[in-house]
Amino acid sequence: MLHATTASFVFLCILIHMSRGMYNSSYSYLTTAWMSGLVLYLLTIATAFLGYVLPWGQMSFWGATVITNLLSPIPYLVPWLLGGYYVSDVTLKRFFVLHFILPFVGCILIVLHIFYLHLNGSSNPAGIDSALKVAFYPHMLMTDAKCLSYLIGLIFLQTAFGLIELSHPDNSIPVNRFVTPLHIVPEWYFLAYYAVLKVIPSKTGGLLVFMLSTCQ
Repeated sequence: MLHATTASFVFLCILIHMSRGMYNSSYSYLTTAWMSGLVLYLLTIATAFLGYVLPWGQMSFWGATVITNLLSPIPYLVPWLLGGYYVSDVTLKRFFVLHFILPFVGCILIVLHIFYLHLNGSSNPAGIDSALKVAFYPHMLMTDAKCLSYLIGLIFLQTAFGLIELSHPDNSIPVNRFVTPLHIVPEWYFLAYYAVLKVIPSKTGGLLVFMLSTCQ
């Protein structure tokens, strides 16, 4: 529960971070930092999807079946990813290994993202390059530490008391391959992309729009 709740908060922070960058138009003058961030975001989505399947509940199993089927326009990808032609125990093992490995790749991308960010300096609300620098320590460090403590407190409150329903209860039901849920309901941070994949009749077109939507 703690792991799943933290994943939701991580995506919340990422979306706020990306919204700030779009508001400040940082993509126009921090192109390399923005592109590395988009690749990192795609990797985070992939890692979260793999982790979503691992509980092997009714919703995650059928969610994996539907989503991987929508990726079938890419040749050889689905059989390689699933270890066969359908979601099985082999798929679960592959997803576990990839879910463990991809965060280490993400750490490398984080280092590159920070490196590209500091080549020309970070963005700011004014969108200008200024020689005026603000010391990070101690005021900024203490402010960030306070925000982090609030965030950790919210995570533990959500984990302990379930203030907001972040996951579908059907995912607590063991897998039944012969009974499909009435609706596939992925985690909230997948909803927009799942809607893009489902609303377009063509699998290839849906996949293309999905890729373009993540590279805004």
